Amino acid sequence: MKTITLVFGAVYGMLSVILGAFGAHALKKILSVERLESFETGVRYQMYAAFFLLIVGYMLKFDTSSQKWVSILMIAGTMLFSFSIYGLSMQDYFGMNLKFLGPITPLGGLLMIVSWALLIFYVAKNRI
Repeated sequence: MKTITLVFGAVYGMLSVILGAFGAHALKKILSVERLESFETGVRYQMYAAFFLLIVGYMLKFDTSSQKWVSILMIAGTMLFSFSIYGLSMQDYFGMNLKFLGPITPLGGLLMIVSWALLIFYVAKNRI
C-alpha cells in the first residue's frame, strides 16, 4: 500500500502540473472564465491530494486497515472529485452532456474529507 500511495501521489502531482499548464495555455482560449476556474479548482485539489499522499506515504507504515483507508479514500476521492470537474468543465468543448458527473464531484470531496478525518484520528490516537 505504501508503494501504491507514493505512486499515486507522484502521478497526481505530475498530472496536476500538466493539466495546470494545459488549462493556463490551451484551455484559456476555448473555455469560459467560469469553466476555466472550475478546471483550475480540480487541478488545485489534485495537487493538494498529491502532497497529502506523498506525505502520508512516508509517514504511515500501512500495517492497519485504518492507515490503508486513509490512502484509499484520498486516491478514490481525488479521482472522483477532480476528474468529474475536468469532465464538467470540458463538456461544452466536447459537445457532450456530462451533467451526470455533477453528483460525483461532492461524493469525491466527501471521500477526501473522510480521509483527512481518518488521518487526524490516527495521528491523535498514536501521537505521532
